[in-house]
Amino acid sequence: MIAVVAGATRGTGRGIAVALGEIGATVYCTGRSTRAARSEIDRPETVEETAELVTAAGGTGVAVPADHLDHERVAALAERVEREQGRLDVLVNDIWGGDHLWKWDTPVWEHDLDDGLRLLRLAVETHLVTARFLLPLLVRHEGGLVVEVTDGTWEFNQTRYRGNVYYDLAKVAVNRLAYAWSNELRPHGGTGVAITPGFLRSEAMLDNFGVTEETWREAKADPAWMVSETPAYAGRAVAALAADPDRSRWSGRSVTSGELAEAYGFTDVDGSRPQVWRFITEVLEQGKEADPAGYR
Repeated sequence: MIAVVAGATRGTGRGIAVALGEIGATVYCTGRSTRAARSEIDRPETVEETAELVTAAGGTGVAVPADHLDHERVAALAERVEREQGRLDVLVNDIWGGDHLWKWDTPVWEHDLDDGLRLLRLAVETHLVTARFLLPLLVRHEGGLVVEVTDGTWEFNQTRYRGNVYYDLAKVAVNRLAYAWSNELRPHGGTGVAITPGFLRSEAMLDNFGVTEETWREAKADPAWMVSETPAYAGRAVAALAADPDRSRWSGRSVTSGELAEAYGFTDVDGSRPQVWRFITEVLEQGKEADPAGYR
């Protein structure tokens, strides 16, 4: 299996790349943060580290430093995959990089315009650029899979405002992209799916709360944190899809990592099956009280 995970430096992208490595895939891991230079986010994780983790997991990791707003770099990535592998089976669009560019509950007239437009370029334009140059390789063989990674399912995002117009547009747009790809890939036997992790215990989120993966339960966060998940959970969701010969049944859908965990029978690294979106809609939004453990 040959895969490209665009935006694999950290978080969900890294979790997906490593999980694909666990099922023996060759994974081209792209991102802007390298050992030579950090991206504007200024985090320590690098794309080279992700590739090494893929290889350690049993696959073959290939680090490809790339800014997906740079058309030439993405075209070169596609040419490299074609030259070295002759095919592409799985494309994961997980590019984001916008956490530092938006503010909660800030109306458009008070928000920095340049930051907002930069966020949309990073969150949406990069996905379109990636699709433009990599889908021609993926559709050469039937059965290709494209996964768009976002925050919130289509149903959730359509009925709730996500607190900021730029963030809101970015997340619902990525849901729609997966639906678009499902239509464009159908004549080629391909599948397009949108996946959302839940409350993610990413490297940055753990740092934000001043905890580690070992001490995450000590964080002072809202109740949904007790139903949080590791990046490996969404990673296992994508790996399960990639290994499923009947994955076309999911095409055009917007699903959670928890939903796929129930369908395929995998768990997070601690053996639990977090269902944070159900916890949010059934408990928090209803003003009810419930033990978060019941949603793990």
